[in-house]
Amino acid sequence: MFELIKTGGWVMWPIILCSVAALAIIGERFWSLQKKYVAPPNLVAQAQQWLARNELDEARIRALRESSPLGRVLAAGLVNRNHSREILKEAIEDSGRHVVPDLERYLRTLGTIAAISPFLGLLGTVLGMIQMFSGIGTHGIGDPSIVASGIAQALVTTAAGLTAAPRRQRARHRSLHRSRHRSRHGSRHRSRHRCRWE
Repeated sequence: MFELIKTGGWVMWPIILCSVAALAIIGERFWSLQKKYVAPPNLVAQAQQWLARNELDEARIRALRESSPLGRVLAAGLVNRNHSREILKEAIEDSGRHVVPDLERYLRTLGTIAAISPFLGLLGTVLGMIQMFSGIGTHGIGDPSIVASGIAQALVTTAAGLTAAPRRQRARHRSLHRSRHRSRHGSRHRSRHRCRWE
C-alpha cells in the first residue's frame, strides 16, 4: 500500500486526507442520524400522556425541546397549542426549518470532497504525464523505465481519485436520504397528533 502511495506522488496525500475526512463525516452522520437520536420511539406518546394528565409545564417542555430534533418540533407545537391552527402550523414548520439544517450538517462538505477527489486524481494524471514527457525529453525514448514511472504515477492517482469519489457521493446521498426520512417521519407524527394538541 505504501508503495502505491509513493508511486502516486504528493497528490496522493490530499486524496488520502479527503478520504479520512469523508470517513469521519460518514461515521458521524450515521451515528447522529440513528432513529433513537432523531425521533425517539416513545417521545410522542410521552408528550400525549403529559398533555392528557395536564402535567405539561415549562420544565417538561424544555426537557422535550432538548431531547431530540423531533422533540424540538413537538415542543414548538405544544407551546402554541392554545393558539389558532394557522399559528400552530407556522410554529411547527418554523421549528422544522431550524431542525433540518442540523440533520443535514456536514453533507455539503462531504459533497465537496466527493467533487474534488476526481480532480485531484486528474491533477496526478497530468503531473505523471509531465514527468513522463520530461524524462523522454531528457533521456530519449530508449529507456522504458523513464516513461514507466510517469505512467505509474498517472494511473495510481487517477485510480485513487476515481475510486474514492463515488463512495463518498453515495454515502452523502444515503445520509441526506436518512436525514430527510427522519424529518418526514417526524412530520407524520406531528400531523397525526396535531389535532389532539388543539
